[in-house]
Amino acid sequence: MHTLTKRRAATPARPRKPAVPSYRQIKEHILQRIHAGEWKEGDQIPTEAALGRQFRVARMTVNRALRELASEQSVNRIQGVGTYVAQHKYQSTLVAIRSIADEVRGRGHEHACAVRLLESVRAPAALARRFDARRGIRLFHSILVHCENQVQIQLEDRWVNAALAPDYLSQDFAHSTPNEYLIRVAPLQGVSYRIEARLPPADIRRQLAIPAGEPCLVLYRTTRSLGMVASVATMWHPASRYQFTGAF
Repeated sequence: MHTLTKRRAATPARPRKPAVPSYRQIKEHILQRIHAGEWKEGDQIPTEAALGRQFRVARMTVNRALRELASEQSVNRIQGVGTYVAQHKYQSTLVAIRSIADEVRGRGHEHACAVRLLESVRAPAALARRFDARRGIRLFHSILVHCENQVQIQLEDRWVNAALAPDYLSQDFAHSTPNEYLIRVAPLQGVSYRIEARLPPADIRRQLAIPAGEPCLVLYRTTRSLGMVASVATMWHPASRYQFTGAF
C-alpha cells in the first residue's frame, strides 16, 4: 500500500537588501550628527583620516562622501585646513551686512571703487591676535575708496584670512566689492562691530578729499566664518557725507 506524502510548498527566499555603500553610510552619519545638533554651524568635523579609521574604509571613499556633502552645501571644505558644517540658508543675522555698492545703488546712484592697495603678508603677532591665530598666519590686505556719484564716501581698510578666501587678490574689486566676494566664499557665522567718531590721519583725509578738522564716522567690524575670523575691517566715512541708519 502506497502512502501519499504531502510536500510543503517551498517558501520563496526573500530578496536581500543591497548593502548601503560605505560613502553613503559616512554621509548619513555626518548628516545625523548635524541634524541632531551635535555638530553646529562652523564646527569642524573629523578629518578624512579619522573617518576612514572609524568606518574602516579607504580615504578615497571618505573623500567622495565629503565632496558630495560639499556639493549639497551641507559642509564647506577648505583645502589644507579642514571641513566645516555649513551655514543654514534659512537663518539670518540681526545685523545686516550690506555691500556699500548695494547701498549706493539702492539710492539710485552710481557706485565706483578705486583700489589703492592689494597685498599678501605674514601677520606680525599683534595683527595675528586679532585673528585668534599664531604669528605668521597668511593674510590679504586691501585698501579701497568707494564713491557715490563720484564723491568719496568710504575708505575701506580690510585684512582677510587667506585660508578662507584664497582667491581674494585676484578679484576685480572695481566691479564686485570685497564684502560680496567674502559672503559668497565664507558664509557668515558671526559679527562684532563698533562705531566711533574720529579725526582721520592726513593720508586718509587726502584719499577721502575732506578738509582738515572734519571728523569721520569709523566702523570697526570683525566677521567670523567656519569657526575662524574671516576679516577685520576699518571703514572711514566723512561725517558730512554719510550716516548709519537701521531698524528692527
